[in-house]
Amino acid sequence: MRPPRAPFRGRCAVVTGASGGIGRSLALQLADGGADLVLVARSREALETVADEVRSRGTSATVLVADLATTDGVARVVTALADARVDVLVANAGVGSHGPFVDESPERTATQIALNCAAVTALTQAFLPGMLARGVGGVMTVASTASFQPTPGMAVYGATKAFVLSFTEALWQETRGRGVRVLALCPGPTSTGFFDAAGGGEDWLDRGRQSPDEVARVGLRAFARAGGPTVVSGAANRVTAGAHRFVPRGLMARLSALVTAGD
Repeated sequence: MRPPRAPFRGRCAVVTGASGGIGRSLALQLADGGADLVLVARSREALETVADEVRSRGTSATVLVADLATTDGVARVVTALADARVDVLVANAGVGSHGPFVDESPERTATQIALNCAAVTALTQAFLPGMLARGVGGVMTVASTASFQPTPGMAVYGATKAFVLSFTEALWQETRGRGVRVLALCPGPTSTGFFDAAGGGEDWLDRGRQSPDEVARVGLRAFARAGGPTVVSGAANRVTAGAHRFVPRGLMARLSALVTAGD
């Protein structure tokens, strides 16, 4: 069966981490496809800017300011949308940290786990049942090529993204044939503010970076058609992501350490 020509038209899509980077690109491209948007992030000012861009495309945009690394922030989003029809959840918000695990603060570790894992799980649990009951919509999570191998120097980040990938692929199987789409989008290095926020610097992993628009386009194209549970953005990234099938785990960890070293 061919996918519908306009799978997002008239749908309500919630995008987390929508204030910039991949989240902003996903929101704008969903708007181009006719979706109405609920934009979630911590910065009201940045969200309002994206909301204006969405509205200029002829669809509606609602701003929800929430820190999804906190249980109160997640609850705020779930409560605000309790009576809304959420057709699409794009769980994009995430954070990373660069450096040895033993040097990382417990607070930074807890934030990564809360935002990258707990928030994704809680929002999916809140909105997926309604999608299944209606037989329409779906969940896209934003994992990473870091999902496929250990990432020394970013140990917690890589582990959280491995969780996202495994969680999403399991849900894909659980929901098959029920009218919803479940997909993990796995970008490689992308030109966003992630690297500065993680502490690696602007020049870290700068070779072959994709633009947020490129990543979003790959993800939404895959999301709109009936396919597998995972899509990796970029040919070179697909090679990297598949390497774990052929390389011993110990060697994979050593090779990954060279990539994430940031020298």
